[in-house]
Amino acid sequence: MNTQDVSAKAPSLLGGAMIIAGTTVGAGMFSLPVVSAGMWFGYAVVMLLVVWFCMLMSGLLLLETNLHFEPGASFDTLTRKTLGQFWRVVNGASIAFVLYILTYAYISGGGSIVNHYFAGVGLPQSVAALLFALVLAAIVFISTKAVDRVTSIMIGGMIITFVLAVGHLFTGVDSVKLWQPDGPQQFVPYLWAAIPFGLASFGYHGNVPSLVKYYGHRPALITKALFLGTFVALIIYLGWLVATMGNLSRSSFSDIIAQGGNMGVLVGALGKTASSGLLDSMLTLFANLAVASSFLGVTLGLFDYVADLFGFDDSHSGRIKTALVTFLPPTVMGVLFPNGFLVAIGFAALAATIWAVIVPALMAYRSRQMFAEAKRFQVPGGTPLIVLVIAFGVLTAVCHLLVLADILPQFRG
Repeated sequence: MNTQDVSAKAPSLLGGAMIIAGTTVGAGMFSLPVVSAGMWFGYAVVMLLVVWFCMLMSGLLLLETNLHFEPGASFDTLTRKTLGQFWRVVNGASIAFVLYILTYAYISGGGSIVNHYFAGVGLPQSVAALLFALVLAAIVFISTKAVDRVTSIMIGGMIITFVLAVGHLFTGVDSVKLWQPDGPQQFVPYLWAAIPFGLASFGYHGNVPSLVKYYGHRPALITKALFLGTFVALIIYLGWLVATMGNLSRSSFSDIIAQGGNMGVLVGALGKTASSGLLDSMLTLFANLAVASSFLGVTLGLFDYVADLFGFDDSHSGRIKTALVTFLPPTVMGVLFPNGFLVAIGFAALAATIWAVIVPALMAYRSRQMFAEAKRFQVPGGTPLIVLVIAFGVLTAVCHLLVLADILPQFRG
């Protein structure tokens, strides 16, 4: 490390941690109570703790590889130089798939929330999904600066509405509902189908190269940022499970699941637990802000990816072409299949097992061979930890495939 690196003041730990927490927490958290209804609260907590640990380790393994290259090296560069062209293509395809499927998921979820808000008007959910997509796509089309400004406002609103809504829900938490749920007393068999959704809730890995660029070669600081950011997300998720499962009985999730388990359905059910309409308004506003900010973050990355892939320039006509390729496919899907939120999150998790879990572990293993003489940061645990992370990724993918094949049980109530 040169003198400039040592003397230069490092950016704040809090800033990097909030980047990770902000990326991790989003609309996907609305899937957690629904997919956890079968195993219920106790097992859901255990599942989230295990998933958090494995996803933190995979992020640190990615960091280990990243530190062997200059700050600013992209995920694509790391994969190509450590694993070769095959894994570069596989990894790139999985990232593109995740971005597209999440865009569709957020259009579906956003349409559901808009539909819930205008319940008295009788607005079809497909039309609500279209309106949601058009308004937010226009922001991405305008500029990155527009996304930055709008997202900053949304995150501020999210924090306020989340604290108000969850604080209100906490006052009505019933410990009996948490620890002595009604319905059939089988829990463990439903755990496996929920693991992919847990993985999807801890997706931050695309930001690891950005943190290396932001902090430089400061592994201790970046490690703390990754730990703190993901830990904040874990606490938020656990609080969200307490707030939802402490107010809604296990059997009441049967109706939510029967209606597709979309965001608007869950918000509507939670809103009915309070005598005043304030809770419903706060939850609806929080859900709108959460899904909108997630949509903007994901589609901005997809927009830039598409422009680079097809060589579209930044002119007005070039941005129109990029916008069409970026938004048209998921918007059409959102209009045709408006209730695919949970399904889409599951498929996003399937693809994420490749680029956010398996590939980082493989890259770390390969980089230890390539840079054996380098005295750089190395994640504790040696090869057994790498094997554990890969096994977790494979297990998650297998669980999702078994759910699709209708082999693993899914809770219906």
